[in-house]
Amino acid sequence: MSHRRRGLAVVRVTGASMEPTLREGDLLLIRYGAPPLLGSIVVARLPRDRDGMPRPVSVKRLTSRDPADPGRWWVERDNPAVGADSWLFGSIGDDDVLARVVCRIWPRPGRRDVGPRR
Repeated sequence: MSHRRRGLAVVRVTGASMEPTLREGDLLLIRYGAPPLLGSIVVARLPRDRDGMPRPVSVKRLTSRDPADPGRWWVERDNPAVGADSWLFGSIGDDDVLARVVCRIWPRPGRRDVGPRR
């Protein structure tokens, strides 16, 4: 039986895959257990790379449900030149969406730019 984490936490962005929305060093307030919303930024567990090595837990944008399997999400990076996303490894399961980003709390606080795209 899995025990999913609940509540709020703070995470630090590493890497440039979510630029220009998020930058290296930004601090994000996240909510574990929040329902995923299309277009929102989430903390996700990504599949292993092609050599079988684990990828780090990452910040990505939920862009759609997988049409072949509605229990899976298509995740993308905002910076197509850096990082990995579903274009490389395919969709991820609902259980791999660990938390939803509520807002950026440092250095440029804001809720508007980390929520779902409209």
